This record gives sequence, C-alpha cells and structure tokens, in this order.
Amino acid sequence: MSKIRVTAEEALAFHLEPSPGKFEITATVPMTTQRDLSLAYSPGVAVPCEAIAANPQTAYDYTNKGNLVAVISNGTAVLGLGNLGALASKPVMEGKAVLFKRFADVNSIDIELDTEDTDAFVNAVKLMGPTFGGINLEDIKAPECFIIEQRLKEEMDIPVFHDDQHGTAVICAAGLLNALHISGKKIEDVRIVLNGAGAAGIACLELLKAMGARHQNCIMCDTKGVIYQGRTEGMNQWKSAHAVATDMRTLTEAMKDADVFLGVSVKGAVTQDMVASMADNPVIFAMANPDPEITPEDAHAVRMDAIVATGRSDYPNQVNNVLGFPYLFRGALDINARAINDEMKIACAHALANLAREDVPDEVALAYGKNLTFGRDYIIPTPFDPRLIHRIPPAVAKAGMDTGAARRPIIDMDAYELSLKSRMDPTANILRGINARARANQARMIFAEGDDPRVLRAAVNYQRSGLGKALVVGRADDVKAKLELAGMGDAVRELEVVNAANTMHLDAYKSFLYERLQRKGYDASDIHRLAARDRHVFSALMLAHGHGDGLVTGATRKSAHVLERINHVFDADAAHGAAGITALLHRGRIVLIADTLVHEWPNEEDLATIAERAATVARNLGLEPRVAFVSFSTFGYPVSERAEKMHLAPEVLDRRGVGFEYEGEMTVDVALNARSQTAYPFSRLTGPANILVVPARHSASISVKLMQEMAGATVIGPILAGVDRSIQICSTVSTANDVLNMAVLAACKVG
Repeated sequence: MSKIRVTAEEALAFHLEPSPGKFEITATVPMTTQRDLSLAYSPGVAVPCEAIAANPQTAYDYTNKGNLVAVISNGTAVLGLGNLGALASKPVMEGKAVLFKRFADVNSIDIELDTEDTDAFVNAVKLMGPTFGGINLEDIKAPECFIIEQRLKEEMDIPVFHDDQHGTAVICAAGLLNALHISGKKIEDVRIVLNGAGAAGIACLELLKAMGARHQNCIMCDTKGVIYQGRTEGMNQWKSAHAVATDMRTLTEAMKDADVFLGVSVKGAVTQDMVASMADNPVIFAMANPDPEITPEDAHAVRMDAIVATGRSDYPNQVNNVLGFPYLFRGALDINARAINDEMKIACAHALANLAREDVPDEVALAYGKNLTFGRDYIIPTPFDPRLIHRIPPAVAKAGMDTGAARRPIIDMDAYELSLKSRMDPTANILRGINARARANQARMIFAEGDDPRVLRAAVNYQRSGLGKALVVGRADDVKAKLELAGMGDAVRELEVVNAANTMHLDAYKSFLYERLQRKGYDASDIHRLAARDRHVFSALMLAHGHGDGLVTGATRKSAHVLERINHVFDADAAHGAAGITALLHRGRIVLIADTLVHEWPNEEDLATIAERAATVARNLGLEPRVAFVSFSTFGYPVSERAEKMHLAPEVLDRRGVGFEYEGEMTVDVALNARSQTAYPFSRLTGPANILVVPARHSASISVKLMQEMAGATVIGPILAGVDRSIQICSTVSTANDVLNMAVLAACKVG
C-alpha cells in the first residue's frame, strides 16, 4: 500500500470547508413547536432535574452523560510537534472527537485547558465531572501526564484514560500476543527491550508486566542508556519502578539475544547490527512516528525471521490507537463504568489479538489490495475491520463487570452485541467500501476538464490518495499555471496531461467517430472539430479506445450538453437503456433516486429498465435492492392517468423475471416507512424501499434538490448506468471533493 500524500494546502482546506473545524452539534429531539420547547426547557425540564437530584444515577437515563466523553489537553506534547500550547492543540482534539464518533458512535467534546499547572489542570477537569461519562486525556507531556491521570482516577468516579499511554500499550500488547504465538514463545519467558521511557513506553511495559512479562526480563532504555538499579542521572519515580539489576548499560548491549524490541523513541535508534544480534524469530515493534526506529526493509535485510510492526499505515502491522480507545470507551460507557482498569485493557488486547487470527472480511482485504491472513505480516486487525465495533466493546464490558467496575451490568450480552452491529452508520461502511474497491482497481481515470481548478485538485487527490493514475485533458502550460495558482504547483510533474496535440491516436479517434456519425449529418471537418477541439468528445474517444479505464466530466457544462457529446461516442441515451441514479445519504440511510439524468418522461418499459439499472447500482454499493415505483397515489388510489404507468411498470418486471424486490405504485411515505407498509399486507416489499423510481426527470430533480437543501442530505451522482464503459457526469456546482467522489465511482464501475 502506497503512502497517501497530504499537502499543507489540502490539510488547511479540509479544516476550513464546508465550515471551520471538524464537527458540529445537532439536536436529537424535535425543536419546532411551542410544546417541544416547553418539554426541552421550561417547564418540562424541571422533571428530569428533580429526578436526577433524587437519584444521580438517572443522569445516565435523562441526559447524554452516558455517551459523552471529553477529550482534554493542555497542548504540551502535541503529536510529534512538542509544546504548541492549548489553542494550537485544538485541531488534534477535534480530530480525536471525530474518531470517537466515527468508530464507536461515542459523542465527544474537545476541551483545551490553557495551563501547565498540574493542580489547576486537575481541578478544572474534576469540576467538569458531572457533564461527562468519561475523560480522554491527550497530548500532555511527561511526567505531568502521570500525575494528572493518577490524581483524576483517584478523585473522579468516571473512566479517566490517557490514550498516549494506554492506547498505545493496548494495541502493542495485542500485536505482541500474536507475534509471540507465531514465534512459539511465551510472554513470561521472553526478554523484552524497550527504548523510550516516556508516557507510552512506560505504559507499554506496565501493561505487559500485568499480562505476565517478568520484571527482570524487561530492560527499559532512554537517551542515556539502560535504566538499571542504582542509576541516578535522568531518573524519576516512574522510570525507577522499571529499573533492573544488570551490568548492561547501552541499547546495543541490551539488544543482544533479546526476543522483543519495543520502540517509542526516535528514527534510526536501532541499527541492523542490533537486529542481527537478537534471538531467533525476533519481534520488533518500531513505533516511532512518522519514521520508525528501523524500517521493516532494513530489519528484514538482516533477519528474515523477524516479525516487524510500526506506527505507519503504509507498512504491515500498524500499531494504531484507533483500534483501542473508541472501543474501550464504548464498552466502559455501556456499563456506566467507574474506571477503565487493567483487566479491561487486557481484555481489549486479547479480543484484538483473537480477531486477527480469524478469517478477514472481503472488504478489509479489498482495502489493502491483497488477501490478509494471520501471519507475520498480519498480527493486528486493520482499523476499518467492521467487526471491531461488536467484538471489542463486549469483551471490555464483560471484564468491567467481572471486576466490579460496572454500575449498570449488561444482562443480555447477545442482545448487546447485536445492538452494536446496528449502531454504526451504514453509509460510512459503504463509502469506505467504494474507496477500497477503487484503490484495488487502480483505474486510469480521465479527467476531461483540465482547465478547471476543481477538476485539477480532484485529479491530484485521486492520484495522491493511491486510487490510480490521473489523466488530465488540457494544455500543459494552462494546467501548470492553474495548479500553481491553487498552491499545488509541485503536482504538475505527477499528472499526465493529454490533448489532441500530443496524442498519436487522433487519426484513429477520428476514423472511429466518422464511422459512427457519417450518416447523422457530420462531414470530415465536423468530425475533426469534435475529436480535436471538444474535450468531452476527445475524452470519450480516449475511453472508447482503452486509453483510460474511466471518465469524469461535466463540471463545466450542463449535464444535458455533456451527455449529448458523450452520445457521439457511446450509446448513452434512453433508447439504449442508459439511466441516471442519484444516491441520497441522510442520517445513516441510503436511498437511490432514478432516473435523474437521461429520461425526461419514461413509459412503463423505460421505468422497468430504470429499475434494473438502479438495482445494479445498489448491488455495486453493497445494498440489496428494494424498488418502489412512487407516485402521488398508492395501489390505484386516487385514480389518475399520470399514475397509470407507475402501476404498469411492476407488471413489466414480472414478465422480465428480475431477481430483486419491487412494488408500486405508492407514495413516498409508504415506500420508505415500514409502519406505513403494514397497511398493505399484500405488498411484495419485505422492508423500506432503498430505490425510488420516479415518474419523470423533473420530479427526480425536485426530490434530490429538496432533500439536499432542506434536510442536508449528502448527494452522490447522478451515477450514469447502463453504458458499456465507466463514465460519470458531475454537476456544474461540484466541489473538488464531489469530482473526486465521482472519479471513485467511475473507478468502481458501479453503473
């Protein structure tokens, strides 16, 4: 897997648009009528206030406390950037809050405290305790982080967790369990060398000792060498706890015959000679970021038997904290835990280790572009494994219950696991799956409008994201100038710029086009103008001749004009069964609207074909199609000639013998609402429809735009389906990210 490149301009734009920051607060209850306001605030709010005053535990019933975590920092150890201060740490804390929500549906608020005084910090956090169900400490320098966490754990009755320490320790422990399993060694027997006696390093060693590693077998090193009994230089109480009686004084000496190396230090701290001196089947966790203590390539060059993990996503076996903290808190919150104890962390590590030994889901293998099986290059689950949410929290919760940390034990663990499976937003998994398939396909994507800065940014991002090769249609000097203006001048060397003037295929393109259009009133000069000067036609000709795998266009011209141009090269019209399918993503739900691009006023045969095209798109998105032919009438009432074709379309599908659910005609509420469907027990739909086939293109456009503007739905499409090559047409109001999304769809060939 290639490393994804991110430029400063891209990073700033990501945090600026569509609104500053990375999240917002939304209400979970209606706030529209006077009655709503009376219930949400005065006088109705007094009732839960009195209930909580009488029984504080009911705060978990009547407020969001039970699913709310504070991510708190003072910015004294921001990433690898040092003491940037509280304000500069806010983007990181916002990012952590977003990860909580994305991976475990934990609501989170970032809080940046502008103090380096330990007492002030502890008091501030303690005073906020009633608000939150848990505290995640982040990016606080050592040794203050140890003092702050210990005091807060003693003085608060909710989980307090310093992720820089324990998150790293848990994932490291999970990977080490599997590495030792593969190498046939036991944790109580191995010699472990740790380099980096900061917060993460000390936490790693403490957890491993809690899991069975022997104190005398664990050598901790820092910048001054081995931490041994009697050493005074650069020591503190946390280092002293791990001092051992030994004659070794340097990392080089400690590494000789060691079974395990754990690095949370600096780039280049480990040499090939050190690796060569280790015991058979050495385990090397070089976790320094962004550059490890030794690269896997250098380690394997001298020891092919080594099992190597790093903190980077572009190497196998990534030690990534996102595998731990969201699920630890999910399990802890769901039992209203008083704390996250060692047993809960150990349970998390074992659950992660066991998960890595199981068969890997197809979507995970696809994301990596190869089949993953338990072994030396796969000892830790990947962050996007969909099983994490329903496998790790139950293990954490059970450990919490077994050790008395739970205030509200879970009675039915099977039901709990099932609730976790359905808790996550399915749209995230679908979008991730699409991106994974695109990355695996490595399509050569043609971006037709290389004179538009949005398209150029999308093309650069497509290539830098490791999705494939970007082919930009335009003039090289113009592309260069626009990239420089967009702050991406360095990208001009990466993109392949193509046009009629620099291709050797123009004559072949023109011959092909003349063969198609000569009996439609086009002469040779017309053909030359189309092939050599119209970028939409030229791009389509590239695709038709196999000089690209997909095409994205439409950002600069109306879709009708673009579709007309594409039809010169491909049969992308209503007569040949093409259709436009738009995906609406809203509140964890996906609904496809069809036809939004090709048919103006389809008849029943056309509607049946549109349904088939939409079903294909749905399946390519990972959905099981359920089609509703929608109208203003439901199963014949009220009677209308305009609804008649929606009634006849299912009969056409009956004759065609298609393999998906369909029903109609019906109103939209009946189609989408399972309760409404109970009034029609004869309906063939087994659940709410996820495909709405509408009577005409104008009604499709109104539906999509209304959902987009009034409900804030995310719109993907229209997806052009039913054409024998992968072509996607953007809208003229597309952002660079919209263009990129359409390129991803084209790469996946969802149509």
